[in-house]
Amino acid sequence: MAIRLFYGNALAESVGAEHGVARAEIDGLKPRAKGIRAALKKMRANGEIGFYDLPYDRQGAAASKKLAKHVRQGFENFVLLGIGGSALGPICVHTALAHPYHNLLDKKARQGAPRMFFLDNADPEWVGRLAEAVDLKKTFFSVVSKSGSTPETLAQLMVFHQAAAKAVGARSVDRHFAATTDPVAGPLRALAVQRGWPALDLPANVGGRFTALTTVGLFPAAVEGIAPEKLLAGAAAMEKRCRAEDLWKNPAELFAAIHFLADKRKGKMIAVMMPYSSALRDLADWQRQLWAESLGKAKALSGAGVHVGQTPVKALGATDQHSQVQLYAEGPNNKIFTFISVNRFRRVCPIPRSLPEIGELNYLAGHDMGKLLNEELNATEFALGKAKRPSVRFQLDAITPENLGGMFFVLEAATAVAGGLYNIDPFDQPGVEEGKRATAALMGRKRPEDAAKRVEIAASRKKVGTKNAV
Repeated sequence: MAIRLFYGNALAESVGAEHGVARAEIDGLKPRAKGIRAALKKMRANGEIGFYDLPYDRQGAAASKKLAKHVRQGFENFVLLGIGGSALGPICVHTALAHPYHNLLDKKARQGAPRMFFLDNADPEWVGRLAEAVDLKKTFFSVVSKSGSTPETLAQLMVFHQAAAKAVGARSVDRHFAATTDPVAGPLRALAVQRGWPALDLPANVGGRFTALTTVGLFPAAVEGIAPEKLLAGAAAMEKRCRAEDLWKNPAELFAAIHFLADKRKGKMIAVMMPYSSALRDLADWQRQLWAESLGKAKALSGAGVHVGQTPVKALGATDQHSQVQLYAEGPNNKIFTFISVNRFRRVCPIPRSLPEIGELNYLAGHDMGKLLNEELNATEFALGKAKRPSVRFQLDAITPENLGGMFFVLEAATAVAGGLYNIDPFDQPGVEEGKRATAALMGRKRPEDAAKRVEIAASRKKVGTKNAV
């Protein structure tokens, strides 16, 4: 693993005191960082939070590889049914580490791996039309839900279990399914036991958005032929780096401190993550949920109202230089940027001298596409810095399982530290639960509280009024 965090462009000495963070301001957070470090260490020791220990959990990797071997031997298609933290990590692993056109390759070129599909929404076309594209007789479904009761995921399951049963028969259908869920509780666990499905355990003390390094991410990786041990090795190497007691040498604490100060003291309420690599585009998508759901809170630990949290935005270099950078450079100066660069791409793509009659293009010929992409990052970083827009950069020597595992861990650890700086609980999600309860009530669930919730929703709709539309 080789990951470096460059932070010079976020400092006041680079972009000015109004927009950049002073070194003295970071130093001023050292006592708080020490206290947060001790509190998180205690929570880890007490078993309250488990993501810190995932890099050393070999059981999950072994179980994932065992089940993956079964899938690779018997199926041509792999479908993950899940949403949110149950899907974003696996999608990121697939996008980052598989061939970018994996599903278009023949089985030999895929090295025996099945085609991979991730149904991360309840959209009827997205879900319903998959059966038109794959042979259900040759398809394996991985059903992922930490709670075991996620309505979108269970609805997907109901659709495909019936469709698969029609394709292969009721007696054979259950060999096409596996569950990844809580080791004891929840409807999905009970269903897996009843149906005899293989079931991968999710640690009870690891929240859904922190599960990329559990069986949630490791099982699909193993199905594709990506060694789970390599992801965990990179995470373990980063975990050791994030033990550093000097804030300036601890990448998780430094990333959290810079973003916290940028938000609370410099007005940077928006955090943009912009990888300059199509393979890493979904790392920004995964981090967006992690940062938003963990840090966007109404109440402090004391119970006082605070309403804190940066709004995370995902972007892609160089694509979004042509759609968003105009706003970033000249619009409101209320953002801090995180760039991700790759020193060595896995594919060399030289730019040939194929159109010599167009003299204006000669400056591109003889270079590599990777150099072009990285110089575009350098240029954007320079231009934003010149416009007093602060940024940091994660630099990876290459896109590898180890580096991806390291990025998962450092961003999770930074989120936990940022929660401490904001003085909120980064491990709960009360704002999500109200919508979940309302959805279940509207769909006809019959718990005692659902009738009252339907009445409340009807009253809200009436107050808004059906005539307020054009």
